[in-house]
Order: sequence, then C-alpha cells, then structure tokens
Amino acid sequence: MSGEPERRGRAGTVARAVGVACAVAFVVLLAYGVVARSPDTTIDDALARRTAPAAPGFRLDVLSSGDPGERLRTLWQRAAQDGRVDLEELRGVPIVLNFWASWCLPCREEAPLLQRGWEAGRRQGVLFVGLNQQDAREDARNFLAEFGQDFPNVKDPSNETSRRWGMTGIPETFFITAAGDVAFHVIGTLSPAQLRAGVAAARGARPLGADRGGEQRPTR
Repeated sequence: MSGEPERRGRAGTVARAVGVACAVAFVVLLAYGVVARSPDTTIDDALARRTAPAAPGFRLDVLSSGDPGERLRTLWQRAAQDGRVDLEELRGVPIVLNFWASWCLPCREEAPLLQRGWEAGRRQGVLFVGLNQQDAREDARNFLAEFGQDFPNVKDPSNETSRRWGMTGIPETFFITAAGDVAFHVIGTLSPAQLRAGVAAARGARPLGADRGGEQRPTR
C-alpha cells in the first residue's frame, strides 16, 4: 500500500511536466506564427532613413517578354534567353517592378496607368517588369491581353518572392536604380504622381522613402 502514493506522486509529476512542455510548445508555435506572418520591413526601414537598400534578388520564369523597345530589347533578350530571368541580369537600367495578380481588383484599376507609364518609360530607358504571383498562367496572360500591357513579365507561382520583399499585399511597386538599389516603394495602387516620382527617383538614384497608395488585396 505504501507504494501507491509514491506511484501517484510520480504520475502527477509526469503529468505536470507534460503539461508544461505542451504549454511551452504552444507559446513557441504562437511566436513563430506571429513572426512568420509579420512582413520584413528591411526595405522600408532603410528608405525611411533616406538610404537606398539593395533590392532582394529573384530568379523566375518568363511569363511574357512583351515589347521591350529598341533601347531595352537586347538587355531583356539576353536575360530571358533561357526562359528565366534573374533580377541581377537586368542591372544597368532603372526598373519599375510591379507585383500583381489577375484576381486582384486594384491591380485591374492600376493596369492602364502602368501601361501609359511604360510607353513613356521605355523611350527613356526605364524597364517596367511585372511580377505575377499566385495566379494561373492563362489567367495572367488574359489579363495582359485585356489591358494591352506589353512590358515584360515574370511569374512566381507562390508568394515567396513577395515575402522576401516585405510585402503586405498586392499591388505593390518598387522603383529600382540602375545599380540595383530600391529608391521608392508604393504600397497599393499607384497614382500618376507617385509613378512619375518613382521613375525620377530610380533614374536619379535618389531614395524617396515608402508611400501609401490606393487599395490593395492580401496575398492568398
């Protein structure tokens, strides 16, 4: 009989230890979830200090080469010749990088402005690149055809690239200098003034900061 209380005591100790371990694991998982969901603010933090941070890289499949224009055709064709494009292969020219998806209604609102900006930008040697994400390839190409967008586009089937860039949704647009640094970031749909300011910042390698635009949609 004397062993029964001892066994109960050991069982209670084990149960408490298991309970503590489960609680600790829950806290760790909760903390991980918060960190995983929190956007990386590295780019915007640097821009807030009027410092142009290096643009995170990517290497993605070509969705559409469009019409890069005379000044940019050789650069784009060389980068895209294997069917994939590495951002570093586009060094040497200012870039307007726009993240979008065909299911994103604000992206549809923004599309005509981007095309008009591209028609002016390519004559100035500014390369517009669309980065389509979390989208069916056919839907994405139908979107480009519907809005007559003929600047080059790449495709990320997931949202891995957008997470590395610290994005909170789409559309978002980054203006990148010829040296590969981010000069301006607009969160949400662009205004004509923001587009002009961003192109000027990228061309002049002059960091402007980050700015809130219009609507956007969370990534899926």
